[in-house]
Amino acid sequence: MRKTYRSVTTVAASAILLFAASAANAALTTYTSQSAYLAAVGSTGVDTFDDLDLDPYATPFPRTAGDIGYVATTGPGNPNAFGASDDDYDWYLTPARRTDSMTFASFDQPIAGAGGFFFGGDIAGYTVIAPWILVTATDSTGATLEYTLENPLRDTFLGFVSDAQIVSLSVSAGDQPGEDGYGIWPTVNDLHLSVSAVPEPGTYAMLLAGLGLLGWTARRKRKQA
Repeated sequence: MRKTYRSVTTVAASAILLFAASAANAALTTYTSQSAYLAAVGSTGVDTFDDLDLDPYATPFPRTAGDIGYVATTGPGNPNAFGASDDDYDWYLTPARRTDSMTFASFDQPIAGAGGFFFGGDIAGYTVIAPWILVTATDSTGATLEYTLENPLRDTFLGFVSDAQIVSLSVSAGDQPGEDGYGIWPTVNDLHLSVSAVPEPGTYAMLLAGLGLLGWTARRKRKQA
């Protein structure tokens, strides 16, 4: 019986190492369609920012997206964020200084997907068409993926999904002058945070094969005993 236990344990360890190797080769994938992103992830929390107002909010700024806690930070020039809106009904989040970035991190749950609506705003907080907005995701393996949205509108969605865990998501607009001469502010609405990604079919196949191998080995050893 002791020999059987060791053999099964060895197979199990091999399966764990195989999955660990797969995790080490984790990749970040981008989605420019909200429906495609939602189809690729499991449980998703959304922070609408509709509780904000035209006030400064000191960062680090604790927030929640559904039941997922996170922290929003702006910088390096100004640590404040502001609420912004076109109609005083649907609210967004934007940094106090246009050349600063906004970063979302310190998630209180393992995050496999992160995204939202990213676009440009003006000095008064109204939506404007920005030439570009840069969104960057980093995962727990150290992989970083930058995606440039060209001429994004208020309904322009971008999402990232990682085979590992996403540890931060940031948005910036650089030093763009803007049509009014005052510049472009990076702006975010409806931040999506997703706890678990839906496994690829190949992952299911690998898992089933590993479980089958464990079962076959256990039965074989019992017969030999």
